[in-house]
Amino acid sequence: MPDNPGGALEPEFDWRWADDEEAWVPSSIDTTVPSVARMYDYYLGGKDNFEIDRTAAGKVLEQAPDSRFVALANRGFLAAAIETMTAAGIRQFIDFGTGIPTSPNVHQLARVNQPGARVVYLDNDPVVLVHSRALLAGDEGVAVIQHDLREPAEVLADPQLRRLIDPSEPVGLLFVAVLHFVRHDIAPEIVSQYGDAAPPGSMIAVSAACRDGLDPELVRKIEEQYGAASAPLVFRTKAQIEELFDGYTLLEQGLTTLSRWREDSGSGGSGALCGVARRR
Repeated sequence: MPDNPGGALEPEFDWRWADDEEAWVPSSIDTTVPSVARMYDYYLGGKDNFEIDRTAAGKVLEQAPDSRFVALANRGFLAAAIETMTAAGIRQFIDFGTGIPTSPNVHQLARVNQPGARVVYLDNDPVVLVHSRALLAGDEGVAVIQHDLREPAEVLADPQLRRLIDPSEPVGLLFVAVLHFVRHDIAPEIVSQYGDAAPPGSMIAVSAACRDGLDPELVRKIEEQYGAASAPLVFRTKAQIEELFDGYTLLEQGLTTLSRWREDSGSGGSGALCGVARRR
């Protein structure tokens, strides 16, 4: 397994899968705390989660039964956003908080319109890194890096990112279903720092949990459930989500629900807003 450029060597893992979910667990993975990445995997119908994740996700589903549909709608928005960006000529992407790989992945979607598209996947969850690196090994056009997106300087200095992302070429910044795990007061500045490093013509996609129109007690209960997970979830108002697009011009769909942005009639997407914008 390749080392982590610029950081400590990562442990060698046994890649053999076992029928018993507890039989193959790298020591770097904490199975005593629900992981937001593994909970999301469970919502999507994935198998890369543990009992503690399923229990936590089940409690959220008891309070908000449409959470699974929101997760699926988020995937649909991601696909539509990438299609829009590649149609505009974007051929390099940074996927922040990528989560456990779910087919089709960002590079597969991007290469439909841009066969040579390059993608950097970023996450700080060890289980995500294990799965992603196993799946993407051997593809020179992708990299999987372990960082906290709240540290833009460290992320942008990563040798793997610098190998794939050309700073003179527009880039697609994907913040899909991740910024609601970042505090209100710091998220706009973090997103701005990534934008400052991107040339004009770059594009951004954001989807985030929105509290507008929801029962305040429901919001409180969901935030309480995630408070015991690997990252607390925070709902934003529409105005707070709009702040994340400072320096960008939203496309004609504007900031809207997940299903409406895709202009389909599918269900799902309530409780979240999304948008795609171009850097000015």
